[in-house]
Amino acid sequence: MDTTIETLQNATVSPRFVEAIPIRFARRFGLIGLDETDDSLTVAMASMERRAVARNVGVRLGLAVVPIIADESTIQRLINTAYSDAATGMDSVVEELVTDSADQIIEELTHRGDLLDNATHAPVVKLVNVVLFEAVKRRASDVHIQPYPDRVQVRYRIDGVLYDYVQVPVHLCDEIISRIKVIAQLNIAEKRLPQDGRTTVSIGERQIDLRISTLPTSHGERVVLRLLDKSARLYTLEELGMTERDLRVFRRLIRQTHGILLVTGPTGSGKSTTLYAALQELNSKELNILTIEDPIEYQLEGISQTQVSEIKGMTFATGLRTVLRQDPDVIMVGEIRDEATARMAVQSALTGHLVFSTLHTNDAVGAVARLLDLGIEPYLVAGSVIGVMAQRLVRLNCPDCARARALTDDECVWLGLDDTTTITEGAGCSTCLDTGFCDRGGVYELFEVDEEIRELIVGRSTHRDLKEVAHAQGMRTLREDAIRRMQAGQTTPEEVARVTRSDGPVTNGSTEETA
Repeated sequence: MDTTIETLQNATVSPRFVEAIPIRFARRFGLIGLDETDDSLTVAMASMERRAVARNVGVRLGLAVVPIIADESTIQRLINTAYSDAATGMDSVVEELVTDSADQIIEELTHRGDLLDNATHAPVVKLVNVVLFEAVKRRASDVHIQPYPDRVQVRYRIDGVLYDYVQVPVHLCDEIISRIKVIAQLNIAEKRLPQDGRTTVSIGERQIDLRISTLPTSHGERVVLRLLDKSARLYTLEELGMTERDLRVFRRLIRQTHGILLVTGPTGSGKSTTLYAALQELNSKELNILTIEDPIEYQLEGISQTQVSEIKGMTFATGLRTVLRQDPDVIMVGEIRDEATARMAVQSALTGHLVFSTLHTNDAVGAVARLLDLGIEPYLVAGSVIGVMAQRLVRLNCPDCARARALTDDECVWLGLDDTTTITEGAGCSTCLDTGFCDRGGVYELFEVDEEIRELIVGRSTHRDLKEVAHAQGMRTLREDAIRRMQAGQTTPEEVARVTRSDGPVTNGSTEETA
């Protein structure tokens, strides 16, 4: 028998094989069915010792087996791809759930495994698996499961916007919530108090971190799951979409020997992505870089990362105090939430350390007021903070259906542009799920703290005064940076309005590119 190792470059997986053979069986024995005729099936395997198993597959399908040898890793990759493409549709799963027995569902709720392996799972387990699988497939950042008097609504947050996905019969609400609690190792008997948990699930070769939050409501518990794809790549600073000026200034700030550099914005605005990009650029054998995070989103080579654990007493403040004994050069604190953390960050910056952290503020200048509200004295804020980057994420036009149009009169007025300006927007297609958008990009507002700004902070100048001086020095506001993206054909006026607020009249879409 010919034992040539096939490359399987143009191989087509047999649909009948995927339908009849569970993924666990295929993975265990390293088999995948390929080209199929009326009476035969080509089966790829890593060793001819598995011919007997392949013959059993043939008996199951009623076909003669033609065995070929292929690389094990190639076979496993084909298995993952084939079973991902063939995952059960939501409509059929919901139909199963309506007719299935609650006893059978509850009996199998504790079964855990690969999300692609639906063959032996109870329907409610399949439903949760499919919801998560589709969320990953559609690039959703969050899954909302919200009960109503007559239904349970499943929604996805995709590119920052919520979309309805499917409705599930209301009598299955408790079983669905229980299944999710089992995955997150939460107390399934506790329904009156909120619970938080986290876990990691696998979808083929991809590892997905889940952060799960439950909240009791008048119609039952609602659940929000935040998804983090650990296989997703990290971005470099050049890929974040900053202007040349902002990139130049930001790079100068992250190379300071001491001080606090803050990144601000609401949840889901890409703050961690920016900080990870900065840490990657700084990562070298000459610097001792440590992080305190909640959670650790990505593993960074050469950097020591510590997970916050409130239960064990490891808060940001206590963690930062301990990290200072580790002779750090650069410290990243996941978030400044309270006075204790803020004061430790300031003291770290004033004693020769470079500190990166995040805050929740509406704009860059607002970070000053936030630190003052936390109880930090103005002279300490002025002496420690070297810069603040505010950011938002705008949805980007789908490249497959984007088309040009002129601005309307109303858009010209509130954008401060003339009626000759042409913008681009997506019409909606299958690629972007008829939304007109595909992926997101950052808009930025970089506030550099120089001597003039420090004097204003010590003198407790107003937010407006600080912003006017910073703008005069070349700071581009979030609104102006979003308009820049729009003029470049990357986003729409609606997105500019959605993610930014008016900062006063804007005479053109940009400020002068000064150093």
